[in-house]
Amino acid sequence: VAYGGSYGGFMVLSAMTEYPDLWAAGVDVVGIANFVTFLENTSDWRRSLREAEYGSLEDDREFLEEISPSNNIEHIAAPLFVLHGENDPRVPVSEAEQIVEDAREQGVPVRKLIFPDEGHGFSKLENRIEAYSAVVEFLDEHV
Repeated sequence: VAYGGSYGGFMVLSAMTEYPDLWAAGVDVVGIANFVTFLENTSDWRRSLREAEYGSLEDDREFLEEISPSNNIEHIAAPLFVLHGENDPRVPVSEAEQIVEDAREQGVPVRKLIFPDEGHGFSKLENRIEAYSAVVEFLDEHV
């Protein structure tokens, strides 16, 4: 199982699109699905910081599109669970919505859990209990 959060969530999606035969399932927590939409939907003050790390929309758009899991979604062969906080200031929740929609269109079994009262991760105990219990249920079902 590929499991990760934030940049690790991107790595889950990337691993599932680049090496689909290796995974029985994937769990993406607050991950980036598409670097172009991530940068376009990130606040201006954060965009310059993120472009310094990932590449710029102006100079590196083609590369960013190429490595974005949502643009390679047809390769995912395993069930996917996507968890996100609706108020995430680092990775917009639209990244979760996008990958869920794209995977469902490809016929991938997908579960989505969005917490309306969380941000970049899960700070509230009741949400952590719900999230990790749901992950266990998902893995019990698919692995």
